[in-house]
Amino acid sequence: MTNPFFAPSELPFGLPPFAEITDDHYRPAFDKGLEDHLAEIAAVAEQADLATFENTMIPLERGGQLLERVANVFFNKASADSTDFTNDLEEEMAPLLAAHSDAIRLNPKLYDRIKSLHSRRSSLGLDPESVYLIERYYDEFTVAGAGLSDADKTTLRDYNQQLATLGTKFEKNLLADTNDLAVVVDDVTELEGLGAGEISAAAEAAKERKLDGKYLITLVLPTGHPYLDSLTNRALREKIMTASRSRSSRGNDNDNRNIVLEIASIRAKRAALLGFENHAAVVTSDETAKTPEAVDAMLRKLATPAARNAKAEQKDLQDVIGRDFELQSWDWALYTEKVRKAKYDVDTSEMRPYFEAERVLQDGVFFAATKVYGITFTERKDLVAYHPEVRVFEVSNEDGSPVGLFLYDLYTRDSKRGGAWMNSLISQNTLLGNPTTVVNNHNVPKPAAGEPTLLTYDEVNTLFHEFGHALHGLFGHVTYPKFAGTNVFRDFVEFPSQVNEMWMLWPEVLASYAVHHETGEPMPQEFVDKLQASSSFNEGFATSEYLTAALLDQAWHRLSPDTVVTDVAQFEADAIASFGLDNPAVPTRYSSAYFAHTFSGGYDAGYYSYIWSEVLDADTVEWFKENGGLTRANGDRFRQRLLGVGGSKDPLEAYRDFRGRDAEIQPLLDRRGLN
Repeated sequence: MTNPFFAPSELPFGLPPFAEITDDHYRPAFDKGLEDHLAEIAAVAEQADLATFENTMIPLERGGQLLERVANVFFNKASADSTDFTNDLEEEMAPLLAAHSDAIRLNPKLYDRIKSLHSRRSSLGLDPESVYLIERYYDEFTVAGAGLSDADKTTLRDYNQQLATLGTKFEKNLLADTNDLAVVVDDVTELEGLGAGEISAAAEAAKERKLDGKYLITLVLPTGHPYLDSLTNRALREKIMTASRSRSSRGNDNDNRNIVLEIASIRAKRAALLGFENHAAVVTSDETAKTPEAVDAMLRKLATPAARNAKAEQKDLQDVIGRDFELQSWDWALYTEKVRKAKYDVDTSEMRPYFEAERVLQDGVFFAATKVYGITFTERKDLVAYHPEVRVFEVSNEDGSPVGLFLYDLYTRDSKRGGAWMNSLISQNTLLGNPTTVVNNHNVPKPAAGEPTLLTYDEVNTLFHEFGHALHGLFGHVTYPKFAGTNVFRDFVEFPSQVNEMWMLWPEVLASYAVHHETGEPMPQEFVDKLQASSSFNEGFATSEYLTAALLDQAWHRLSPDTVVTDVAQFEADAIASFGLDNPAVPTRYSSAYFAHTFSGGYDAGYYSYIWSEVLDADTVEWFKENGGLTRANGDRFRQRLLGVGGSKDPLEAYRDFRGRDAEIQPLLDRRGLN
């Protein structure tokens, strides 16, 4: 049997041959990929000749192609359509892949060659992208511990393998407990406040679990839930919030609390071994922030006004409730909508009939991209994706030249992890001649067949956000695989996606997609006017619950190896109180036991990235407004100077090239009402 991973796909844009791939193909492909890559690395490291760019950097960049092919497909499947097989194999592969990475980055002969090139980089006659490639390799290998003694490297390898195993276990536990805690509703009257589409989706979810006649509310990744702003049944709201907050901390087999303690402890010990004060210092040393102190200063600067604004908002909500009961976290969203309605005459639930999913995609997300960048989209129903619900679109430039493939996976399912994200299946680079194929994953409840999928305001925003990541992946045009698409500093990667959110309410874009799914009438302009007038409303809550998570992430990763934490809940409570954000009505967006971003998702000590990037985003939105907004000239400039460079230059240098100066923080403060 021929393994489809053993050679590059011959399908358009390198789309993996999903119709041919079976479970039996993954492990042999991983094994051969690991073996081949180590042989390629050895061939580079063992050379006797003086290191040159051609005999060292080029083969490094050409290496590991089989391993990348299978890893990209497998880990996309493991997150979007997991099975017992993928869960087991992921646990098997985690320590092996960690060991493989260490075998490369801790190879002393390879590091010596890279270090030699780094010391001579300015005299090699290389172009800027090639010089930057040497610099990135040198910095990453150095931070990873390439200069440690052999004994310390042995300890480091052990830490890395433990962390890989624990992170995989954390994610597996969270998915299982999230599914287990889905809330079952017996009587449809308990769902008062939800729309017909939402009720249909809950019935469909129950039917899939053989709970005919009942309704199932599946949990989302953050603490809150989209239904909390509509459900009038307070007991059900409390039940949903309680289920959400208890994930992976119930003392069952899916409890993540000990895993959190182990991960935090090992990361602290590893940081000390690497010569850093804490794990946050390790992470930020190779990001645009540079130090955890810089991160802490910014977050705490925002925390005080955010907490103040949240308290003022809380008072408004309590005034509406009166003396009937004290406002709790499960009441906030519902009464926010009541206050928004009373103060601004805005009810975002009224917008939902105008947000039919297909129209949002075609006439909103795609329409904006065509207007700004000139690209067009053609659905390729002849191409098979990794799941029957996944759709494939071919993306072309205005002149008909190819851009890549975009895979769109909208609906939630028990096999899909929570949240929304973008993956790259194959990334453009000219060295290997690779095209581009990217995926957007969402978790929108699926209604019964024949019924429309109506999105919430936040879900529409998420579609635009994730497509910003997709554009970053599609537009990257670089020489070397290392710099492809979204391979940029973690605290810069959210910037392009947040910029793309601006088009959601841009008048020309909104007029194109915000049409009532039954009557065909456009969404009244007064809805938008009122929404924009209330744009900073509830930002105290939104900023507080985000900052609490970001600061909690920093707290876990600023621990010294000598600090012993035994109680996750107490540590979390103490940390949140120290930030001045300890408000029971405003819970953290992610509690530690289900904080996937930081304990399994690669955002460890990096969850600050969203608001760090938002400084650039808000400043960029101002630039677009100052320069005519939705124009091809603006889009071309943003594409060429920012999106298109991928990771091939320092991101802040790329930003200065686009903007003409460094970003200013004032637009962010204005946007969030934090002045």
